[in-house]
Amino acid sequence: MLVGQRRAHLLRILDETGKIVAKDVATDLGVSEDSIRRDLRDLAAEGLCQRVYGGALPVSPAVVDYTTRHSVEPGGKRAVAATAAGLVRPESTLILDGGTTALAVAEALPRDLECTVITNSPTVASALLQHPSADLFLLGGRVFKHSAVACGAAAVEAAQNVSADLCLIGVTGVHPEAGLTTGDAEDAAMKRALAARAAETYVLASSEKIGTASPYRVLPWDQVTGIITDADQTDDVIKQLSALDVEILHAGGAF
Repeated sequence: MLVGQRRAHLLRILDETGKIVAKDVATDLGVSEDSIRRDLRDLAAEGLCQRVYGGALPVSPAVVDYTTRHSVEPGGKRAVAATAAGLVRPESTLILDGGTTALAVAEALPRDLECTVITNSPTVASALLQHPSADLFLLGGRVFKHSAVACGAAAVEAAQNVSADLCLIGVTGVHPEAGLTTGDAEDAAMKRALAARAAETYVLASSEKIGTASPYRVLPWDQVTGIITDADQTDDVIKQLSALDVEILHAGGAF
């Protein structure tokens, strides 16, 4: 099998099964595992897969720039946001991460809801200026333009001095094996810092993120309360997450 044919075969496996196990593919094709690893490295360089230990997973479509991400599954994000907004109780304190889904949450909060919102996102803060009953605290730091959020040492230090009832964070990938992932190391560290300051943490994950992975892990499953998603409850990945005792809140009602 030629190199091009082999790589096309790898992409078919990824599309059909949702993952590639390098050792198994090498055995099936009668080639060395090193050859498969090289193929996966080249495919990852082209943005066609996300390499993980032992193989590869689908790459998240949410790693595109912030402006483009607004057009990725907007209906699913609005549905997730509506469910997430319903978790925010009157007089409570919310930590709201950045990103397009978090922005949709800010827009979905009732205008008359009396609460406190802490965010590291200038765009989320701007949206909440239209909510007169919400007290607003903006955490500062270096702005990571991909998600329009503040991160880095200054932002993490600021986060360590707040506390909240609820934290809502976004990720770019949700996978039973790879976990909760995102595309930037400092952004991942900031999300961990925010989640550590809340009594409960839910992950905002519209369906295009389910079953995909990005380079940097955010949190282990035992450090989140649950996931809010519009993904089909019959999806194999959702079933695997449920088997891990991860609480799944479906946009529109619990599974």
